[in-house]
Amino acid sequence: MFDALSSKLQSAFKNLRGLGKISEANVSEALKEVRMALLEADVHFKVARDFIERVKVKALGAEVIQSVHPGQQIIKCFSDELAALLGSDHSELRLDGNPSILLMVGLHGSGKTTTSGKLARLLKKQGRAPLLVAADVYRPAAMDQLETLGRQVDVPVFCLKGETDVLKIAREALAHANTQGRNVVIFDTAGRLQIDEPLVQELVRLRDLVRPQEILLVLDAATGQEAVNVATHFDQALNITGSILTKLDGDARGGAALSLKTVTGKPIKFAGVGEKLDEFEPFHPERMASRILGMGDVVSLVEKAAEVVNEEDAKRLEEKMRKGEFSLEDFLEQLRAMKKLGSLESIVKMLPGGGEALKQMDISKQEKEFRRMEGMVCAMTLKERRNPSILNASRRRRIAGGSGVTVTELNTMLNKYFQMQQMMRKMGKMSKWMAKMGGGLPGMMRR
Repeated sequence: MFDALSSKLQSAFKNLRGLGKISEANVSEALKEVRMALLEADVHFKVARDFIERVKVKALGAEVIQSVHPGQQIIKCFSDELAALLGSDHSELRLDGNPSILLMVGLHGSGKTTTSGKLARLLKKQGRAPLLVAADVYRPAAMDQLETLGRQVDVPVFCLKGETDVLKIAREALAHANTQGRNVVIFDTAGRLQIDEPLVQELVRLRDLVRPQEILLVLDAATGQEAVNVATHFDQALNITGSILTKLDGDARGGAALSLKTVTGKPIKFAGVGEKLDEFEPFHPERMASRILGMGDVVSLVEKAAEVVNEEDAKRLEEKMRKGEFSLEDFLEQLRAMKKLGSLESIVKMLPGGGEALKQMDISKQEKEFRRMEGMVCAMTLKERRNPSILNASRRRRIAGGSGVTVTELNTMLNKYFQMQQMMRKMGKMSKWMAKMGGGLPGMMRR
């Protein structure tokens, strides 16, 4: 999403890093390039103007720290203000009702129905008991789509097919939630191609009836500056409590994300970062600012890893690696665990400097290589994976044929594996030696 903006900001920061001292003249010149980058990213012009002014005032008023380069101080000011622009702190959902009511609103095509399913999945994972309510009575197949999503995330869907009275659906849905012990009710409401009065009034009546804890505006991140107008209209009519940005994995310029909080005063609470139902995450302003500035998002990467990696399995694997007993079966397990984290591109982007690193990498080639390696290991028997030393010439020919590669390619992969195993054994021996020496080292150091 922010690739173009991030690249332009990195270019502008090269000039900032070179500043030997902070003065109004050189700060203004450097920030002019930053302002152009924001405008090209479709950030609302007033938001961009005010943002640059705040950064300038903060940079010029900053106390000069001797150990920090002046240019780096300006970048720190920029990072702080960017996080503030996006909302400063992560805003949690308000779920203090019995049941808690969430009203999903937005334009037609913004992704409300899919987002409702994603949100239900996330809440269920957190131990809550959500109920999805099909309250879009206008779009053909909207109810069928929500029912399909409900089955996929294993969350019940309340649906009255053929009923066109949204208020009747809402009343019966709330009664159903109470009898079934559902503690969160998510209303997937109807959208329109544009804001119109009948839609707004229907949503107002629905809001007044169900009294939601959260009114969440679902916005397509590719909408650009128009998202600001949409958000303003919905907020004036319904007093939204927050927003959810969808399609943040797209190639749009991302100005909506940077303008939304300032214009509405309401936080961005979640972001859809892909088409899959698990590609949905809480929106953390400081982490997003870090990604935009090319500093990565290691915290989110660690959180993702914690979700897909079992702690006991991780300890077991660590022990095997330390002893040099890392088998091809373990290697296959690691490849599959990494796939659960997302695409290789998304993983690299979360690392500091990942955006720049991607420019030097052929991602499609790397991912193809991972698939070929997985295919080679899968073509082996369990015995062969656990003890690759038994792989003689005939076995290698069979494996190569079964995985669609040449014997040379298979040999290359196995050689890399054996080299890695030897390195692990050496590191294991070294760590043992250091552990033995550890008791005597403090005394030796004191002498």
